This record gives sequence, C-alpha cells and structure tokens, in this order.
Amino acid sequence: MQKHEYLRTEHLRAGYSGKVILNDTELSVSPGEILTVIAPNGAGKSTLLKTLIRQLPALSGTVWIDGRDLTSLSGRELATRSAAVLTGRIEPERMTCEEVVSTGRYPYTGRLGVLSEKDRAVVREAMELVNILPLCNQDFNCLSDGQRQRVLLARAIAQEPKLLVMDEPTSFLDIRHKLEFLHILKTLVKEKQIAAVLSMHELDLAQKISDTIVCLRDGRIDRIGPPEEIFAGDYIGRLFQVEFGSYDPYSGSAELSPAPGKPWVFVIGGGGRGIPVYRQLCRMGIPFAAGILQKNDLDYPVASALASIVIAEEAFEPVREETLLSAEKQMLACERVVCALSSFGSLNVANETLFLLAKEKGLLISVEDLKT
Repeated sequence: MQKHEYLRTEHLRAGYSGKVILNDTELSVSPGEILTVIAPNGAGKSTLLKTLIRQLPALSGTVWIDGRDLTSLSGRELATRSAAVLTGRIEPERMTCEEVVSTGRYPYTGRLGVLSEKDRAVVREAMELVNILPLCNQDFNCLSDGQRQRVLLARAIAQEPKLLVMDEPTSFLDIRHKLEFLHILKTLVKEKQIAAVLSMHELDLAQKISDTIVCLRDGRIDRIGPPEEIFAGDYIGRLFQVEFGSYDPYSGSAELSPAPGKPWVFVIGGGGRGIPVYRQLCRMGIPFAAGILQKNDLDYPVASALASIVIAEEAFEPVREETLLSAEKQMLACERVVCALSSFGSLNVANETLFLLAKEKGLLISVEDLKT
C-alpha cells in the first residue's frame, strides 16, 4: 500500500540573501515516521529546515504539505499543520511553563488569544505527554536545558500539528535527558501519527531513532535511505571527511587516532574487556598490538581503530595454529603484555596460551604500572 507523504519537496533550492545553499533537494516523510538530516557543519541543515516551515522562502522548487503548496497556506493554516522547535534559545519574560505551552494554541484562539476549555485541556494533555505537568507554574527562564526542551516540545504538540520540524533538539542535553527526550518524541510520532523532520549531530542517536536518514554534502542531498544503508561501510567517515581518528558505524563509536610508532605493549583481550585498556593506552600515547580477537568480537572494531597491529581470526572459527603462532611472535616482540581477561573459557584456549607464555617470560604488567 502506498504511503501518504505528508511532507514532500520537489526540485527545492534553498538559501538566503540570494545565495544558494542547497540545490535540487527532493525528500518526503509520511505520518508516523522520523526523517533525520545529518551533514557536516555549514552544509545547510538549518537552512533546509527553515525553508520547510517558511521561515526562509524557497529560492525555487516546491514544498508540499498535505498535498498543498507551502506558499498557498495562510499563516494560520501553516501553524495548524506544522510546528517547529529550532535551536535559538527563547527568553520569554515572566512566563510560566503552562503559559509558554499555551502559546501553541494561538492558531486556534482567534485574535484575542483567549483559551477555551478545549484549548486548556489540549495544553494539559501536551504537558502530561512530556512529563512536565508538575512544572506548570514555574518560571520558564528558571528551568534546566532539559526541562526547557520538553516545554518547547509540549508547546509544539499543543499546536496539534501533523508535521513536526526540530533543529538539533538534543544538542544541549545530557545523556539521560537526550534518551528521555527521544523516547518521548518517538512515542508521540507513532501514537499521534506525526511526520517528523529532525537535524542531529549525534550520529549514534540518529541511527537508532530515524526511519530515514538524509545526508547533505556539497549543496545537495548526497544520499538518502534507511539507517541500515547509510550507516554501512565507510560512508559516514567520507561524508564528514574524518581525517583524525575513525568512526565505527555499527557501534556508533568515534575513536581517536592510534598512537604512532612500533607497538611495545601487547594486549590480550576479548568480549569487550579490552576496550577500556585500548583507550587508556591511546590516551597515554602508547602504541600497542592486540589479539587474539574474533572478527565478530566486541573488542575488534575498537582494536582495529586504535591498535598498530591486530591479530584476528575469522568470526565463529576456531583459532588456527598459524594465527596462534603469529600472535606469539608479535607478543614476544613487545616489551610488556597487558591481559584484560580475568578468566578463560573452553573456547578461548589460544588466549590462555598467550597469557601463560607472557607469565613465563615475565612480560605481564597492569595498565596502572605503565603510568609509573
């Protein structure tokens, strides 16, 4: 069954003061879906979002909202169809949270701005949905960033829009409030069948919450598709032109560049236990080798990013004798060995062999000892 596209653009050119930032931009989002725009700084994310809500006029092309040309909608019609939460901090004077949320009802109240009982009920429901009802009488300017963002989301919900546009909604939030905010947003989008368009810098979160990812580069849409396609291979690294360090699309992890030089520490790791050791050594500027890791091991992507040499075995395969010999040779070429494992299972005999050899040769040391 064909989906209803609540928002759609055709050959859209966006910019300001006559300067073209984006060319021939075509995208669409349906009710109940989240479309997230990612791009390097200055690529036009905010310009695109402002054009979708008519804060900036389109230079050419068309934005369709619910089948109507954006330019044909009156201000009131647009406000009852779409709501926006943008990056600029608002500083309303002496307004309570409830009063700020109530401004979302102005498209429905007429010129006098008098709230009806229905309007008040919608405001309270919006505040309940984002868990801020206990803050209703508090001064908006006295809230934390996380609380402010939820109030602004409630104001947008109170407009009862079918299109929600948000520019970097989680940028100023700590991890708890980022996750809480996105959980609320995802629930609202699904339950109320809202079409949502976001821009985000947090690639790991964008990967988890989005139905569709739009990537901007060089004044156009460079790629568009589901997260499973966008966050595959080395595309994200190329999109953001990562030169120092690396980005693992599967874990959403960004890593610094490895320490330069010949490895003089060997790390026996696996099962995620080696990851903090690798990062410690990287911070200390110590080049190291790592092994023996299966290529499907939690340690493997981080070791590949930070280690000078990784001794690895194919996923789900037993460690071959030649792999073990290669690891032993590399380990004995190092001055010190750090073992991140506290025990060895029956399937990890090869790493236990390395541990016993390192112990016999007097090479074992802790990361803390390396600091002295």
